[in-house]
Parts: sequence; C-alpha cells; structure tokens
Amino acid sequence: MARVEIELPERFAFRTVLPVRVTDLNFAAHVGHDRLLSLAHEARAQLFAAHGWSELDVAGVGIVIADVAAVYLAEARYGMTLVVEVAVTNLRTRACDLYYRLTRQDTGAEIARAKTGIVFLDYRTGKVAHLPQVFREAFAAAG
Repeated sequence: MARVEIELPERFAFRTVLPVRVTDLNFAAHVGHDRLLSLAHEARAQLFAAHGWSELDVAGVGIVIADVAAVYLAEARYGMTLVVEVAVTNLRTRACDLYYRLTRQDTGAEIARAKTGIVFLDYRTGKVAHLPQVFREAFAAAG
C-alpha cells in the first residue's frame, strides 16, 4: 500500500499554539486521527478569526471541506504543547488548499502534517461560490 505524502509549502501564513488535552487522546494514549483534524480545525478557525472572518462568513460566503489528508510522523501525548502552522495555497476560482504542520513546542519535532481542500459555498443558496477577493488578497503572496 502506498503511503500518503504531504509536501509542505515553504511559507506559512499563520501560527498558533495548542495544548494536547486528555480529550484528544485515543485508546493508545496519543492524539487520535479524528483529534488531529480537530486541532487543524481549531487552527483554521483561529486563522479566519485573525482576519475578522468565520468559516461561515468570509465576505458573505462560507467554506466546506472538500478533501483531507493526514500523515503522522510522531506521537503527541497528553501535556504536550503543539505549534500548529497553517499555509493557504493553490488559490483557484472557487477553492484553495490549506496545509498544516504540527510540531512540539518544546523540541520543534514534527508530529504531523495535514491538508484540507476547501470550497467556498453560499449557504443561503447551497451553491458553490467564488473565492472572495478579500481572501485572495490576504493570501495571494503565499501561493
């Protein structure tokens, strides 16, 4: 079986620090796959908030996740503090990609990588919408 590979961009637009909570652990006492996506979700929500947006309102339209991929490189355990970086790339007409790098704050060791493809959606009509110009301007230099 071929392994998923995620090649990260050189620059990240946002960075936050998140603790590993006991509720993030699975039966093996490390961060579970579902919680990895929750950590990425929290970082994405903070990125949007830093620009005055929400996932439901970026200049009048929201987002939906179109695809997701994740790769584990090490375990994250309770009590660790993670740095989560987010890059916004591949800005297209109605979509873009977000890449996440999770590292240990204390050692800098990389824990995981993830990627989500997002599509912009007009929640009033339920139809795919154009990527807002304000979003494009915020991240165009990043890729």
